[in-house]
Amino acid sequence: MNIELINICKTFQAELVLKDVSGSFDVHSIAVIGPSGGGKSTLLRIIGGLLTPDSGTLKMDGEIITFSKKYLHSYRRNIGFVFQSRGLFEHLTAMENMLLPLVHAFGMAKSQAIEISSKLFERFGLSDEKNKYPFQLSGGQQQRIAIARAVAVKPKLLLLDEPTSALDPEYTAEVLNMLGELQNDGLKTIIVTHEMGFAKNACEKVVFLANKQIVESGDSSQIFKHPQTAELQLFLNKILEWKV
Repeated sequence: MNIELINICKTFQAELVLKDVSGSFDVHSIAVIGPSGGGKSTLLRIIGGLLTPDSGTLKMDGEIITFSKKYLHSYRRNIGFVFQSRGLFEHLTAMENMLLPLVHAFGMAKSQAIEISSKLFERFGLSDEKNKYPFQLSGGQQQRIAIARAVAVKPKLLLLDEPTSALDPEYTAEVLNMLGELQNDGLKTIIVTHEMGFAKNACEKVVFLANKQIVESGDSSQIFKHPQTAELQLFLNKILEWKV
């Protein structure tokens, strides 16, 4: 899968968030890193068809993504989304949260949806949690269920926006282990993350976004060992200064 960004610009309330963002990326596993306010989440939402750029072009495997309601309805069906807030409905059990989009958004028979969901719960060690409500689950369990829900329809691409930012270290490890397993299965992912270890060791590519633009990108091993720009070097020095 190839994603090409051509001069993508986005403004919110007269504030420029993305400025002429350009790049071409073969997607297997990409980590998007950078300082807060650099436009990472905005870029992810544009790639996912959740936001429309003010100008510029987005291509997926050479096809121009048309930001019309009819086109995006079809486009988004092939993309899974996981966000920081997890997005589980508090009044529904874990299983009901899984079934809701499968049955009502994708038109799947309930029996088939239950079968698929049960297999995912079992695979990721969540079978004991399927009848619990979100308030009865840990943050890590909630996030893993949100990821399972996103991959239940076998999307071509999974987009994740800081999926571990609100989690304690042990729950962060649970979520990252799950993502690593899905990536090993061949699921293509783009993840906005502040977890540098995961970006370095579990993602093939890294995109560094700062000052509203892509400043640097490349293989994760090289990005962390030999940053080519002063901006990335400064960012990594700050992030990694207190890592033991």
